[in-house]
Amino acid sequence: MEPSEEPGPELGPADVNPVFLQQLRELDIPEEAAKQALLQTGNVSAEEAAMYYFNKLENEEEVGDDLQFKMVFVVNMDLGMGIGKVAAQVGHAAVGLYQTLQEKNSWREMAWKWDHSGAKKVVLQGTNAAHLLELQALASSLGLPTHLVQDAGHTQVSKHVCHYSIPINCDHLWYCRGSII
Repeated sequence: MEPSEEPGPELGPADVNPVFLQQLRELDIPEEAAKQALLQTGNVSAEEAAMYYFNKLENEEEVGDDLQFKMVFVVNMDLGMGIGKVAAQVGHAAVGLYQTLQEKNSWREMAWKWDHSGAKKVVLQGTNAAHLLELQALASSLGLPTHLVQDAGHTQVSKHVCHYSIPINCDHLWYCRGSII
């Protein structure tokens, strides 16, 4: 999800940006919850609203045995990588995050739940390296494990931060903190 760079229509205090709303709906966030999240975050971006929604959702839930997880990957779209390069970098991010999840008992449990709930993955668009670093800082401040991939610069792109990954627990279909973000 990328925030719209074009100014949208003038929105009143009770209006939501329809582009951001559609992006949130594509993440399986219920329409009313998506509208509320946009209003609570001032219609800044779909990422901010998704972060708000998923943070609120997490705070309302108690972790149970039936809790599911997804691994979320945020791709640096500023680099203009080809589809094969994106796939390879997401693969690096998945392996790196899984290795990170083995570092702490609570994270190992998260990895086990992720694996046993279908090892689901979501790939989202990030604006640029600064956006990915901002998301990583936010996730880290919430105590979530993250993994940042920096390309070695041997093929399509020069040495840059390419991907960010984070494990997320699911409510009905989905729970996420990123790129959303």
